[in-house]
Amino acid sequence: MRNKLLRILLILAILMVVVIIDFPVLKDLKTNIFKRDVSPVLGLDLRGGLQVVLQAPKGYNIDQETLQVAATILENRSNALGVSEVVFQVAGDNYIVGEFPGLENISEVIGVIKQTGMLEFVDVGDALLAPGSKITTDYQVGIKTAPESITPTPAPLNVGQPEVASPETSPVTVFHTVITGADLETVVVTPPKNPGDGYAVAFTLKSDAKGVFGAFTKANIGKMLAIVLDKEIVSTPVIRQAIETGEGAISGQGDNAYTYEEANNLRITLFYGKLPVALEIAESRVVGPTLGQASLQKSLFAAAIGFAIVSLFMLIYYRAPGFVAIISILLFGLITFALYLLIPVTLTLPGIAGFLLSVGSALDANILQFERIKEELRKRRTLFQAVDLGWSRAWPSIRDSNLATIITSSILFWFGSAFGATIVKGFALTLALGVGVSLFTALFVTRTLLNLGVKFFEKLDKKRWFGI
Repeated sequence: MRNKLLRILLILAILMVVVIIDFPVLKDLKTNIFKRDVSPVLGLDLRGGLQVVLQAPKGYNIDQETLQVAATILENRSNALGVSEVVFQVAGDNYIVGEFPGLENISEVIGVIKQTGMLEFVDVGDALLAPGSKITTDYQVGIKTAPESITPTPAPLNVGQPEVASPETSPVTVFHTVITGADLETVVVTPPKNPGDGYAVAFTLKSDAKGVFGAFTKANIGKMLAIVLDKEIVSTPVIRQAIETGEGAISGQGDNAYTYEEANNLRITLFYGKLPVALEIAESRVVGPTLGQASLQKSLFAAAIGFAIVSLFMLIYYRAPGFVAIISILLFGLITFALYLLIPVTLTLPGIAGFLLSVGSALDANILQFERIKEELRKRRTLFQAVDLGWSRAWPSIRDSNLATIITSSILFWFGSAFGATIVKGFALTLALGVGVSLFTALFVTRTLLNLGVKFFEKLDKKRWFGI
């Protein structure tokens, strides 16, 4: 009895939580609890938007790490434009796939994608410039379409900060670029050396840049060297010592010490200097919002029809256990949808297909139990014995079939990640989550409800209520 009570309390607690998460009426309560918007995230095919396939120029061999860094930078840039839930992922050896659900300004995003990104180490002297500030430098270069190294010819160290005036504009401060991102050999995040210190970003320079950087840092100890991406300041570390070996580190101090996330973001920004090449758009596809909305409505309508037909079959063929199965499947749907909102999972048409297939797995687990129970009842077992033996004999089949499905889903998810097949990834993820939840509902919900109904149905006509 204690075990049954604990199971009932667990089911009720889970039901209360998933109701709060799933229903949009409680949107304000969800936001206060989870400190973020807990709403469904719709993918490209359900919401409309743009999909692009990017590639490096022909004849340019690019490694996987550089592709991944480029994908991260592009994702950050696109999100800065206000494009929500944008995803960039590496596909194969030479491609990056980008998806922009709900995109409205296509031309602006295409322009950002085609930018190479120029990283500069700029002498700003004692000027206090906040991250995000736009500046003008004396290094100008167009977007490169070939994998050539970009190393500027350094100006004399006494150039300073000249004022350039024109009849149309007021004087503009032009800062001197010491080296660019193409001069970086390696960039890594290093842990704190002492308690209380932050993380640091260590870098090494290529041989032809060591002399330039060494001479500059030796002459400017105590001054600031700005890290600038596309003429926008990312960070302004202070030069604390001469760096003549070509090896240095960037770190914050005190309240400005870097966390791991901040240091890693800076590492990615610096490392992007190793990719002085413009990515080309190999393919693009636009999905209209109207088409996406129609797909969503048809999917929901098809799911409702399917659930109604399955529920009718379960009630006719399995009677009382069938009603228990319907309750179990409803709770299965609520829990699964709650997980989609919490993770969050981007819902696409293949993802919905994976969910519907997992509903079949959940029903299969219930049907295996019910068939075993009917077999035991035909052998003149009591209802309590039939329920207990039916579960124990059905469990190995339920366990093995669901485990095989989860393994298959894992393989599909890896394939989708390795080759940029978002359709496969969405299907595999929703299927695996659904199968995992179906195991829980079969193990706790269906079994608990059947055990609770044993005393009630023991004296009733089992042929009528259990379909034997």
